Amino acid sequence: MIWNSVEACSRSEMQSIQLDRLQKTVGDIYDKNPVYKKRLDEAGVKPADIKSLDDIRRIPFTVKDDLRDNYPFDLFTASREEIVEYHATSGTTGKPIVVGYTRNDIETWSEVMARCMTSCGITSKDVLQNIYGYGLFTGGLGAHYGGLKIGAGVIPISGGNTQKQIMLMQDFGTTSLTVTPSFLMYLYEVGVEMGVDFKKLNLRTALLGSEFWTESMREKIQESFGLKAYDIYGLTEITGPGVSCECHEAQNGMHINEDYFYPEIINPATGEALPVGDEGELVFTTIGKEGQPLLRYRTRDITSLSLEPCVCGRTLIKMKKLTGRTDDMLIIRGVNFFPSQIESIILKHQGVTPNYLVVVDRQGTLDEVEVRIEVTAQYATKPVHEVFNESADQIVSDEMATRDIVKALVRDIKDVVGITVKVTLVPPGTIPRSEGKAKRYIDNRQKR
Repeated sequence: MIWNSVEACSRSEMQSIQLDRLQKTVGDIYDKNPVYKKRLDEAGVKPADIKSLDDIRRIPFTVKDDLRDNYPFDLFTASREEIVEYHATSGTTGKPIVVGYTRNDIETWSEVMARCMTSCGITSKDVLQNIYGYGLFTGGLGAHYGGLKIGAGVIPISGGNTQKQIMLMQDFGTTSLTVTPSFLMYLYEVGVEMGVDFKKLNLRTALLGSEFWTESMREKIQESFGLKAYDIYGLTEITGPGVSCECHEAQNGMHINEDYFYPEIINPATGEALPVGDEGELVFTTIGKEGQPLLRYRTRDITSLSLEPCVCGRTLIKMKKLTGRTDDMLIIRGVNFFPSQIESIILKHQGVTPNYLVVVDRQGTLDEVEVRIEVTAQYATKPVHEVFNESADQIVSDEMATRDIVKALVRDIKDVVGITVKVTLVPPGTIPRSEGKAKRYIDNRQKR
């Protein structure tokens, strides 16, 4: 089922919509925002210069520091009187990034979220339990607006309240969930302890986002809950959730709502635009946003785009599942390493859970990586064992089962990532849980 016919329009029709909105956006920004006007003038770009979609490459990039440096409102294009809602990032590394929405922006946000939910098979007949956090975080209200738009019965429970979440799933007959994948798996752990069989509930759909997750995690979630899990993508700076989403028919690649969010892929090192199909850094220009439109915003997310026809009938360009982030990439002994690579490796092994933490440290001049992984309840009463140094054969263990788990993990991580790590198996519940994005790595080198 398609929510809006624009999702299936021809490529020429889509490009016409994009060009009209891009020209209007650049004109509005130039006329109404002094910061952007100065940057465009310095780049020698006037609104009249945008005659084709290719001309977008003449516009300078916007990066996260631009939003921090112009905190809180200097990148707004609409007046404060026109702003009806504010959202912001957590600001854990400094000033938060603030985003303002006009009434039309809220309507656009509701529209793109309605498309995403519909593409995953959620309808007005569903009971939608919204576990994304409400407040300045965009996830909760974004999903809420989309659920209202399609007429679903929304349960605005937000995050936390683990046992109550499970009780409402049972008592309210919840059919659909919006939640982060890591918190959903935590709900499963708690539910198992409570004796709950999730497969006997009415759950059939989960819309998962806000953090990186793998195909292996999808398989584990679907098997554990007896539902279909779909990837949804968004970021606070652009609008929140609703930028792109998978479809029920293919469940492979996320359709971008490109009539509002114009995508590009660039070489993260050079800024050079790359052709469709090449992997690189995802860049978005918001076209049609009023409160705080952004020109060529560098997301730091690594993916690729595809225009291959989709069985669902949508013609919207697709983005593949993220493979990492340029700002999460760690360089360990000269090797580029994304902590998210660990997840798919862990999920192939028995005896361990998807809960892990990568800790990077430096001893002298040598970088060391420790991967802490929780064992399953089956191994909770057994000793925790570790592997050290540069050889997968140097095992400190008196127990064959955990020794073999550690040895296999060290081997597989080295095969995939290219470096030898120290693996530490820890008891269940040791790795901190999060209601929002899971924290997957700590880099202690910056503290030395």
